Amino acid sequence: MRKVERQQLIREIITKSQIERQDDLVAALMARGARATQATISRDIKELQLVKVPSNDGGYRYALPAQGNIDNQTRLSTELSNNMLSLERQTQFLSIVMRPGNGPVMASLIRQLEIDDVFSVIGDDAGVLVVCRSADAAVNVEEMFQNLINQGD
Repeated sequence: MRKVERQQLIREIITKSQIERQDDLVAALMARGARATQATISRDIKELQLVKVPSNDGGYRYALPAQGNIDNQTRLSTELSNNMLSLERQTQFLSIVMRPGNGPVMASLIRQLEIDDVFSVIGDDAGVLVVCRSADAAVNVEEMFQNLINQGD
């Protein structure tokens, strides 16, 4: 199963079921024929920005974030302002160092914005590599990110 399909299934499961732990989510996915490891689910939870909310039985369950209506540019501004440690440009590449655990969210937000100057985005736990279409495009994207940081301050 592809990541997009698995994440859609996760959204569906947590909307219809009381999922308290990652292990419960792995089991619910397996019951629907989707195999995934706990590590994969952990990354999906970060990327989907799932939150834990009080459940009816006094415990906590996973839910979709309440900020779902906030536009991606505002979310990107917030992520850059709160979690970026450094931003460097070299020719057509931008390297963004994030606080641990925030790289996947940042990479996902940049992809969702579909910036014309961006060719590709690669993210890991604490870093994002933005590959721009040219050196001039990288300057434009860096300026856009700097403006978003200033908005978030």
